[in-house]
Amino acid sequence: MYRFLLSRQWVLLTLVALAMIPCLIWLGFWQLHRHEQRVERNDLIGDSLAADPVPMSELTAPGGAPDPDDRYRPVTATGVYDTDDQVVVRNRTGSNGAVGYYVLTPLVEADGTGVLVNRGFVPAGSDYTRVPDVAEPPTGEVTVTGRLMADESTGTTGIRDRDGLPDGMIMMINSQERGEAAGLPMLGGYLELTETSPAPRDAEEQPEPLPEPDHTGIGSHFAYAIQWWMFAGGVPVGWFLLLRREVQDLKAARGKKAASTPTEPVEVASV
Repeated sequence: MYRFLLSRQWVLLTLVALAMIPCLIWLGFWQLHRHEQRVERNDLIGDSLAADPVPMSELTAPGGAPDPDDRYRPVTATGVYDTDDQVVVRNRTGSNGAVGYYVLTPLVEADGTGVLVNRGFVPAGSDYTRVPDVAEPPTGEVTVTGRLMADESTGTTGIRDRDGLPDGMIMMINSQERGEAAGLPMLGGYLELTETSPAPRDAEEQPEPLPEPDHTGIGSHFAYAIQWWMFAGGVPVGWFLLLRREVQDLKAARGKKAASTPTEPVEVASV
């Protein structure tokens, strides 16, 4: 009855089913790991944002980089803005989905150390080959507060650097490169501005502050993990149902064949 399992069709079907089960289980664990990473990231951001502000120089140094666990920590810096070395970062998005630029302005502290400040977002306008008009930062000594962020790279952002940009435009935020351009020992990472003291008089004309990173949503990764594992469990069930149907079809075919076979007449002996 089960000799059909040795047929080419059933051997291939069984091998495919056996290969699918571990693949689907692996996909489930992959989604589970992504869920765990998202939860861990949200916890890190939430804990960092809730921390008390500290001087940025306590968490990073010139030529160094912030500890990944300190990302999004509130930090402060006091100094004077260096508008001569201000640049804008291309292809960034504002809160309303508009495409534009981030405004990067070095802040020079009393000891000559530079702090790269992302002052916020400005829309691109109609001419992408020209640096947009940006409101001047406050003059004189100011204290800025913001989120500590790590330098960008192609590996972390997927953005590729490119040559031939107009003067005053860059593709990625890198404190070391901006420090070399400005001739300053620049603290590693940068400060994403949230508050300035004293507040600028033309606050409404300043670049749009960047929103706090989302750290509440966890996505659908856990649900996807359960879904992949259900698929893995469904493979042997599906294989068994196909097997049962094949057996039933064979039994039905044999029954029809037996019913259609004529029987020999029985001779009755005469007395």
